[in-house]
Amino acid sequence: MAKLFGFSIEDNEPQSPGVVSPVPPNNEDQSDYYMSSGFFGQYVDIEGVYKTEVALIKRYREMALHPEADSAIEDIVNEALVSDSNDSPIEINLDHLNASDGIKKTIRDEFKFILELLDFNRKSHEIYRNWYIDGRLYYNKVIDIKKPHEGIQELRYIDAMKMRYVRQERKQKNDGNRLGNINTGNPADYEFPEIDEYFLYNPKLTYPVASPSSATGGQGGIKFAKDSITFCTSGLVDRNKGTTLSYLHKSIKALNQLRMIEDSLVIYRLSRAPERRIFYIDVGNLPKVKAEQYLRDVMMRYRNKLVYDASTGEVRDDKKYMAMLEDFWLPRREGGRGTEISTLPGGQNLGEITDIEYFKKKLYKALNVPISRIEGDGGFNLGRSSEILRDEVKFSKFVGRLRKRFSHMFSDMLKTQLLLKNVITPEDWNIMEEHIQYDFLYDNHFTELKEAELQTERLALLTATEPYIGKYYSNDWVRRNVLRQTDVEIDEQDDQIEKEIADGTIPDPADMMLDPEGTGGLRPMPFPEEEPGVDTADADLRATAVDSAVTKSNINQTPKGGEI
Repeated sequence: MAKLFGFSIEDNEPQSPGVVSPVPPNNEDQSDYYMSSGFFGQYVDIEGVYKTEVALIKRYREMALHPEADSAIEDIVNEALVSDSNDSPIEINLDHLNASDGIKKTIRDEFKFILELLDFNRKSHEIYRNWYIDGRLYYNKVIDIKKPHEGIQELRYIDAMKMRYVRQERKQKNDGNRLGNINTGNPADYEFPEIDEYFLYNPKLTYPVASPSSATGGQGGIKFAKDSITFCTSGLVDRNKGTTLSYLHKSIKALNQLRMIEDSLVIYRLSRAPERRIFYIDVGNLPKVKAEQYLRDVMMRYRNKLVYDASTGEVRDDKKYMAMLEDFWLPRREGGRGTEISTLPGGQNLGEITDIEYFKKKLYKALNVPISRIEGDGGFNLGRSSEILRDEVKFSKFVGRLRKRFSHMFSDMLKTQLLLKNVITPEDWNIMEEHIQYDFLYDNHFTELKEAELQTERLALLTATEPYIGKYYSNDWVRRNVLRQTDVEIDEQDDQIEKEIADGTIPDPADMMLDPEGTGGLRPMPFPEEEPGVDTADADLRATAVDSAVTKSNINQTPKGGEI
């Protein structure tokens, strides 16, 4: 394979081949191979049939310009990314990362530097919108080849129609006999496939159609190494054609139907709105040619068409042309009812838009946007979560999945930055990646209200259960089943409580047991009269110390001038 443009991050020591398989590595997020895709042509394309990815991306961008689709996209983008003047739309969370404080501080600083390169605080809305519409996002990570330890110098956005991800099987010398003896069951009898992964960049928008020759870059494409490009896809893949799809793809049919019904409704209203007259002219026994001539003479004699000329401001008489929206003149033979004039009524259901509302709701359902957001007259309720519609709950989960998917872009950029600066090794990143999370700034009041309501209900249940702790329920059972704390949360809370008691931030509950009589003093700890293994002198000494503490507390609480 020819030399790739860009850079590759590889281990210095070659790894020995471990577990091998005739099946190539799985790639669930993008297309597996750069292959030619079939096309089934039809006259009215409602289903969204496409030839190439370029045509598909163009269709997505045209859909985003439609008012209803644009409104739904804005709802999704505004819900996923919240722009605030004080806070960043996204922050990195390293609470679950098992690393030193110095490493965590370095990771936070490098992540902040990546956000500055992207100008994410100012361009977050446009970046996320482009990713959602196109279904893919590409950035070129520019570094100084002579000084790679300085990290990423610039992040350059690449139009999705100019870049293609290529993943194909590497050709072998004995490719014809590679699987010749596969039936023997011996892996040594055949060679395992190797996969080449790179990006093919074409600065012109006229990208060649998918074909094996174009996959090798023979038509002017520039090959980029995989590590030099950051790419994030939607995760939706058409397995039949091997093409990455956008979340707009399933709404293609609904949007086309909405357009067609709107256009047909406008045409119907224009043609059926006016009331027209029908003139039945008695032509007697005249031949056909003379009957038509007589009909035209009568029509021109009685027909008067007044036209307002907007350019001159005059009203002129125009009798030369007759449109379909005007009166009808029909001949009638002898023996009929003679000349007659009747009126053709206009459309009676011109104000009916139920069909348009149906297809509009269908479009919003295809985009996973709650239908309740279509009507602008309904206010948003900030009450209890039981008053929130189920569609809002589903929409909140859908936005959460989009955020999780979009954060892969930051993960790839952060990985490259840390590896180039020798902060971590590739092996360390494979372990740390799962514990690095990204917190998006929330503006969904429903999520906050739901969490507050759940916490309130749990504390109320804890208050009702407290008299039975130690009698019917253990403390550990209450923390796990009532407060719903996990093992990690229990350990964290115990450590924080012990630390705060040691620091004096909170008092020790064992030393602050109030007198049940309400005097405000300390209640002595209950000691059995005869406790095995306890010295009687030590017990008396502790009881004396408690009595002294109670007396001192009562003295401190006695009002000035009172009797002790």
